[in-house]
Amino acid sequence: MSSSTVITNIATLVTNDPSLGDDSPLGLIQDAALVVEGERVVWAGESSKAPATDQRVDAGGKAVLPGFVDSHSHLVFAGDRTAEFNARMSGRPYSAGGIRTTVAATRAASDAELEANLARHLAEALRQGTTTMETKSGYGLTVEDESRALRLAAAHTDEVTYLGAHIVAPELAADPAAYVALVTGEMLDACAPHARWIDVFCEKGAFDGDQARAILTAGRAKGLHPRVHANQLSYGPGVQLAVELDAASADHCTHLTDADVDALAAGNTVATLLPGAEFSTRAEWPDARRLLDAGVTVALSTDCNPGSSYTSSVPFCVALAVRDMGMTPDEAVWAATAGGAAALRRTDIGRLGPGARADLVLLDAPSHVHLAYRPGVPLVREVWRSGVRVA
Repeated sequence: MSSSTVITNIATLVTNDPSLGDDSPLGLIQDAALVVEGERVVWAGESSKAPATDQRVDAGGKAVLPGFVDSHSHLVFAGDRTAEFNARMSGRPYSAGGIRTTVAATRAASDAELEANLARHLAEALRQGTTTMETKSGYGLTVEDESRALRLAAAHTDEVTYLGAHIVAPELAADPAAYVALVTGEMLDACAPHARWIDVFCEKGAFDGDQARAILTAGRAKGLHPRVHANQLSYGPGVQLAVELDAASADHCTHLTDADVDALAAGNTVATLLPGAEFSTRAEWPDARRLLDAGVTVALSTDCNPGSSYTSSVPFCVALAVRDMGMTPDEAVWAATAGGAAALRRTDIGRLGPGARADLVLLDAPSHVHLAYRPGVPLVREVWRSGVRVA
């Protein structure tokens, strides 16, 4: 039988379960305790009511919240795009073309180099409170390179996405139809066993609506669930397509019509906002307030990738969302935890109530609001994953 541990003297506990706390979406409990048994949370409430346990951990008056759920990243890559970033900060606009630079470097890298880079970034994210991370392929664009990217990713995280449709492979640039046939045929066959999700970059310079529909439909027939890079650089069909195909998330959502917002509000697709991309490209911020006021479920993620958002820090993205996207601190923290879980269609993470996986973060602060109040400060003091202190 697993031993039980009570974490007590928690100044503010974020449960994301309104029934456990103050009836807010965050389900806040003050002067709280949390009981963990094995990999799961078994009790949450006021410290004075905590049951007897085998062990006791004193949180020292700190805030505790669910581990961050980063539902959008691109971590299987090689190479460096510092020169591109430097040029962009000197006035050159961002376009999807920079992906080709990383494709060349990734194809040339060994499995060991790619895996070491992946593990380093996952460890970096874990230290900053991320306990669940989705990651994608998309920098190989050949059958062999896409399948090895997913094989490596699946060894390190259970949220793996096939993104053969990141851009058209350079060698087939003159024949996009042939590349779509490859992505939906031989490449899909090789990649599907290693992935849970299929994604497509539906954007000018990448894949149009008809191509994206064909790719996502083929993936769904192989048992992969859709996600969509949608409406990042311009208005387009990506969001509507995501809702139509019941995609778990439409990611970016920067350029939205009223019809796009209405579709998201009426469907089950989460709008995943990626402020690191706007920060790193000096692009227009997504309007989170517009989405939230319409009743859309919003997630926050890092989009960690070497080109347009080279950050693994969810706390940084929380601060950006509060400062520049119209979110309150409570909304941003919910989006980075429960919202990310919704974007991965998971109910076992992103919350700290009975039955949830014991993934949690102790902040060196009395409240979760400090994540936005003290931007750039390393506030994550401890990280627990599946009931074990890991950082």
